[in-house]
Amino acid sequence: MALSLSREDREVIVVDDGSDVPVMDGLEEYLDSIVYVRQLNGGLSVARNMGLRIATGDYIQFVDGDDKILRTAYEHCLDIARYHAPDMVLFESGRMEDADVPFSYEGPVSGSEYMAHNNLKSPVWGYLFRKHILGDLRFTPGSLKEDEEFTPLLMLRCSKVFVTNAKAYYYRRREGSITNNKDKWHVAKRMEDAETVLYKLQAKAAVLPVAERIALNRRVAQLTMDYLYQIIKSTHSSRHLEEAIERLRRHGLFPLPDNKYTKKYTTFRWLVSSHIGRKILLASSSMM
Repeated sequence: MALSLSREDREVIVVDDGSDVPVMDGLEEYLDSIVYVRQLNGGLSVARNMGLRIATGDYIQFVDGDDKILRTAYEHCLDIARYHAPDMVLFESGRMEDADVPFSYEGPVSGSEYMAHNNLKSPVWGYLFRKHILGDLRFTPGSLKEDEEFTPLLMLRCSKVFVTNAKAYYYRRREGSITNNKDKWHVAKRMEDAETVLYKLQAKAAVLPVAERIALNRRVAQLTMDYLYQIIKSTHSSRHLEEAIERLRRHGLFPLPDNKYTKKYTTFRWLVSSHIGRKILLASSSMM
């Protein structure tokens, strides 16, 4: 509410996904400025899809319940939106306001060009985007890896992407959250959903024009690396790793593409491609 947006220029939508304590408790003074929806618990994707369905503004910004927007840096992002009419503005996350850091930005570039040359960060709170580029794109209900699927597909729809160094969002790391929950069911579910996203993005890339295909294939390769790394880190098991590799091999996702995307990618690809290298990765994981 403290941003330089008039009441006519902002729309705050609160989707209460069946919380035990209604989230509007303590926000009574803002009732006339908020669109409040309470629904049965359906998970993060269902809540976000509800927000997308009822949103009427030109731009959309997701904010998770325990997080917050950092005002000074976010004003810089709003200025980019005001003066350049982008499809998307990517920004950084931080822990506190830092008005002394000079903000800079680059752009515009197309979404496919950005993805082809950069490591894409998937969290949907890390950017604001123009609503009309969505089309029929929505979050997959029930998935614990919904951002990994949604963000690259949204990026491909963008013609004008700007990137800024502004740390405009405070992400609160929550113990027991979906991302950090370490019980066996959640770990297995995250791995299963991550693998499903790989196959869905791979199938999508296969029918895209060349530039978009190259961009999305880079993202698929990076996500495949991340998936294998998480298998190693969470299971410390040679059997689980070999089984995952065999499934990826059957889908044409292993060995990883021989591209020098980043030093980390190149090193991991080299290690995971051999049995000796995989033993080294597994041995290293036991010390994590």
